[in-house]
Amino acid sequence: MQEGKRQKQIAAVLQEELNIIFRKLGLNMFDGGMISIASVKITPDLLEARIYLSLFKVEDHNALMKTIDHKAWEIKKLLADKVKHQLRRIPVIHYYIDDTLEHVFKMEELFKQIKSESTDSKKE
Repeated sequence: MQEGKRQKQIAAVLQEELNIIFRKLGLNMFDGGMISIASVKITPDLLEARIYLSLFKVEDHNALMKTIDHKAWEIKKLLADKVKHQLRRIPVIHYYIDDTLEHVFKMEELFKQIKSESTDSKKE
């Protein structure tokens, strides 16, 4: 099902504000790696938000998720203060790890391996 205009607007506002909140709380850097909000998906009833986190060079994903869960109330409170005039109700927030970058790196490695194997077989 396609996202509606209001869903996209709310998702954009939440993504922008959450990026600011993550920087303010120091959650954009974790364990020597970087974290950013890759995307935000809102349910059609606007009551639930799925936040996809993009991780770069973060080794311990479980520790990161525990830290975010520990600060979830504080994040939601800061978010509510920022968007209270734009939304009637603050959506329930769920965090997920966006592993798109990992898939891209794996695919690039596979393509390099295939290319090197094909050049090796042509030399023979």
